[in-house]
Amino acid sequence: MSEMLRGRVAVVTGASAGIGRATSLALAREGMTVVLVARRGDRLEAVADEIAAAGGRALACPADVADEDQVQAIVAQVLDELGRLDVMICNAGFGIEGPIEAHTTTMMRRLMDVNYMGTFFAARAVLQIFRRAGHGHLIVVSSIAGRRGAPYVSGYAATKAAQIGLIEALRAELAGSAIHVSGVYPVSIDTEFSDVMRAASSAPTQPTRGPRQSPEQVAAAIVRCVRHPRPEVYPHAASRLLPLISAVAPSFCDRLMQRFGRRPEHEPR
Repeated sequence: MSEMLRGRVAVVTGASAGIGRATSLALAREGMTVVLVARRGDRLEAVADEIAAAGGRALACPADVADEDQVQAIVAQVLDELGRLDVMICNAGFGIEGPIEAHTTTMMRRLMDVNYMGTFFAARAVLQIFRRAGHGHLIVVSSIAGRRGAPYVSGYAATKAAQIGLIEALRAELAGSAIHVSGVYPVSIDTEFSDVMRAASSAPTQPTRGPRQSPEQVAAAIVRCVRHPRPEVYPHAASRLLPLISAVAPSFCDRLMQRFGRRPEHEPR
């Protein structure tokens, strides 16, 4: 348990599974009170019970991050019941796969509502609190796909790039203050995220052949960032080179992404 983090309060969206669940468990082990946010209340309660059984403290708050009123209500509830809010981790999100012509307008609007607008709503809700308190930490779990678009996830990559634009602008606004803004850029992860993406898509693809990591590895990187805030977090260290390669040699990077990225499901490997 970390004396540095003991007693602080963190809100984690998308906390019912994957990176969100792993991060919530890791923060609770550090002595933080964790507010769990996702749509599936039963899954949240299971995570809260797991945290309580290990001696931690968690509050399950079912909500849809794409609904601004629900996000505002969660923040108000946290302040009312816990009296403080120190860290907001915007992790909720999903993806769709396939060529862009298979992305329907309805799919893209929901993708933007959850991945980008959900982050925007959370940031707007907590930054006014952080400004009043004079400190706070906004952490956005984006994706390496937002730093460098990958084949057959164009819609998802676009929403993650939008997140990054928001992160960078807010970081510049708050530079020099005790309010920190961090972006986290994982590579592909084997979680139910992939199952949800496949179910939400009309043109499934073969999995990426690039590097992979576990939710626990990403969670550990996020905890380190909470302890010692930094602007950018690359849980897979080598992926930090990808934006640089893309800027210096974009055509080469295109071929690299084509080689290791997704392909149509029925295309030979």
